[in-house]
Amino acid sequence: MNNIVQYIVVRSDLRSALSWPLGAVIAQSCHATAAVIHLNSEDADTLAYLNDLDNMHKVVLEAKDESALVKLSEKLKENEIKHKLWIEQPENIPTCIALKPYVKDTVHKYVKHLKLLKE
Repeated sequence: MNNIVQYIVVRSDLRSALSWPLGAVIAQSCHATAAVIHLNSEDADTLAYLNDLDNMHKVVLEAKDESALVKLSEKLKENEIKHKLWIEQPENIPTCIALKPYVKDTVHKYVKHLKLLKE
C-alpha cells in the first residue's frame, strides 16, 4: 500500500476536562473519518487505501484543546492538506480532525509534534 496512513487528531480535553464518555469521543473520530473519506472518494491515495481494507493504517493522535485543534486545521489548510475538521452539532464544538489517507512522508511533518491519544 505504499505506506499510506490516515491520521486522526482528537481533542484530549473532551474526556479529561469536559467529561465526555469514551463512546462519544470515538464517535467523533468515526464521523470525521467517514466524512473525509467521502469528500475525497476519487483521490488516488484514498482509493488505494480503500482497496486494501485488511491493511488500513490509522494513527490516532491528541490535541490538548480546541485552540490546538483549530490551529492544526489552519496549518493544514495553509499547506493544502486535505482534512475534515469535525464540528459537533448542535453544540458547534470542534472535536476532531481526520486527514484523508496520504503517503506518510507527505503529512507526517504536520503531526509529528503530537502524541498518541491515550485514555
